Amino acid sequence: MASLNKVLLIGNLTRDPEVRMLPSGRSVCKFGLAMNRNFKDAEGNRREETTFVDVESFGPRGEALARFFTKGKPIFVEGRLKLDQWESQTGEKRSRLLVELDNWEFVGSRQDSYESQPHQQSQAASQEQSVPAQEQAESSPESDPPASADDPDLNEDVPF
Repeated sequence: MASLNKVLLIGNLTRDPEVRMLPSGRSVCKFGLAMNRNFKDAEGNRREETTFVDVESFGPRGEALARFFTKGKPIFVEGRLKLDQWESQTGEKRSRLLVELDNWEFVGSRQDSYESQPHQQSQAASQEQSVPAQEQAESSPESDPPASADDPDLNEDVPF
């Protein structure tokens, strides 16, 4: 009998990704994902249901994810379900389903996806602000003068 274990999810991170090194030297990245579902109940009232899923990723793919994403950012996750089973300190058998990540992609605007590196961006912004506007203009004499509002090329619609 054939089987398929494939999960495709789009949601928002519930916490910052956490990267740890395993004793084998391989890295593991863990984070939570929240997906919302909007629907009408039997009485016709609009309801919202949120599902929370734990996700883990191994190796460089998880490390890259941790560099670009922070809590609240949207993400597309592709992976498979994995059943974790363990015994608690009190001797109870415990289990949970999680998603083991195979691939991920950015979702939303480019600005939202890349804002996870605020330290680098704030340094660049402070360097730009420290140079007065007059010095910036003098340092690039080859730059074109600003286009005027009467420029017909600016008033055309974008062809797509």
